[in-house]
Parts: sequence; structure tokens; C-alpha cells
Amino acid sequence: MQLVTFGHGCNRHRDAKLDEDRTCLQVRPPTRRCSSGTLPRTESRITVSATIVVVMVATILFLIFAMAIRIVTQYERGVHFRLGRIIAVRNPGLTLIFPAVDRMTKVSMRIVTMPIQSQGIITRDNVSVDIAAVAYFRVIDAEKSVVTIESVNSAIDQIAQTTLRNVVGQHSLDEVLSETAVINTSIRQILDTTTLDWGVEVTLVELKDIQLPESMKRAMAREAEAEREKRAKIIAELGVEKNTTMVFPAPLMSAIGELGSFLHRENASAEDLSSHGAKENAMKETTFNASALSASRP
Repeated sequence: MQLVTFGHGCNRHRDAKLDEDRTCLQVRPPTRRCSSGTLPRTESRITVSATIVVVMVATILFLIFAMAIRIVTQYERGVHFRLGRIIAVRNPGLTLIFPAVDRMTKVSMRIVTMPIQSQGIITRDNVSVDIAAVAYFRVIDAEKSVVTIESVNSAIDQIAQTTLRNVVGQHSLDEVLSETAVINTSIRQILDTTTLDWGVEVTLVELKDIQLPESMKRAMAREAEAEREKRAKIIAELGVEKNTTMVFPAPLMSAIGELGSFLHRENASAEDLSSHGAKENAMKETTFNASALSASRP
């Protein structure tokens, strides 16, 4: 009987404790175990996840928009490709493209200066000279310059070297030194004819430097020295002639001038007298001949 009573007492004690726990649970819910003034842990996680998603979406949209914008400057043209095909040539300004399917190649329309490296060339009279030049060109058709040829600069550099060699080889050394304008024009015309199919125009070609061989330089120096000596001798002889000229005072010069005028008048008078005497003699001969003719008649 005592054991049964003890067992009933334990059960009652346990039931009372369970009732107390239920009361505590009803007064303080388990979701409110955090400190006062803060959000629940589940709601905080949801808010952080939403913020991360919004930031990622905004970043992706910004990157797509940045990749879709193309700015073409005033001196450029934009060749617009879509799925590998040209759809337009864009003028300066803001242009939008689709990053996944579109591509734009910018082409500068400004004049480009290209030096043509020095190379040894044999002229028509078999003289070896080293000549360097410079070429100026610009793109006039952006579409052709992108589609027709891979590298405009490399192509023009190579064709300019070969054209320079061919044109200079058709002229003698004297013509190369004295007729550079003609050679420049010939090279430009040949280059321009070739590069027009590439959408490029060659505006100017100039021979920049002409280096002669040392033997030719010495020969030209000797020739120039001989020419200078010849001119110096001529100038010296002219100076000697001027130094031997007599200079008279002004009164004497005026007297000489008057004497010359007097002699001129005397010569004129003598000529008049001689002409008058000749006329008289002619008249006398005519009269004599007439008298003789009349006397001889019966």
C-alpha cells in the first residue's frame, strides 16, 4: 500500500510540472526567445537573401547595359555585325547593340602617317642608293577596309616598298635627285589605284632621305670642288679687268664727250660734201655724154 501511494504521488508531481511547462510555453512562445527589439531569425534570413538576389540582378542588368552601349567618336565609323553579317555602318554618336549576337568594329577615318623604311635600290644607270620615304593615307570606306583586307597598315607598307623600288629603278641618279616631285606623283598614283579596292586613299608620298654610296659622294665632292674653282677663276679675271679700267675726272670726261660730238659732226659734213661732189661729177658726165652723142650725129 505504501508503494502504491508513493507511485500516485510521483504521478501527481509530474502532472503538475507538465501543467506548469504548458503555462510557460503559452506565456512565452519559442519564437520570442531572442532579445527584445530584433527580428526573428527566419525573417532575417529571408530579408538578407532577397537583398542579395536584388543586388545580383541589378549587377547583371548593369553589365548587360554597359556591354550594349557603344560610343562612336567624331573621327570614327562603326561597322555593325549581327550574327557575322554587316547590317549597318554607324555614324558618330551613341549606339546600342545586343551583346550576345552583335559586334562592332571601329575604324578611324583620320589621315595616317606611315614611314617607309630605307632600302637599297639600283637606279637605271646602275647606281645603288638607299632611299626612305613616307606615305599619308586615310580610310574612305569603312566597310571595305574591314571586309576586304585584314590589316590595312601592313598591306600599304608592303606595297609601298615594292612600288618605291620599281619606280626609282626606272630613273637615273640625276633624275632621282632633281625630279623627286615626279617620282612622288608616280608612286602615289600607283598606290592609290591599288588601295582604292581596300577603301583606302593615298593622299601623299614623299621621298624623305636619299643616301648615296661613299664613292659617289667623293666623286660628286670632287666635281663640286672643280666647279667652285672654275667659278673662282672667272670671278678673279673679271676683277682684274675692272681694276685695269682707267677712270678720268669729270671735266675731262665732259671734254672728251664734246670732242666726240665734234668729230661726229665733222664726219657727217665730210660725208655730205663727198656725196654732193659725187652728184656733180655724175651730172658732168651725163652732160658730156649728151654733147658727144649730139656731135656724133650727122
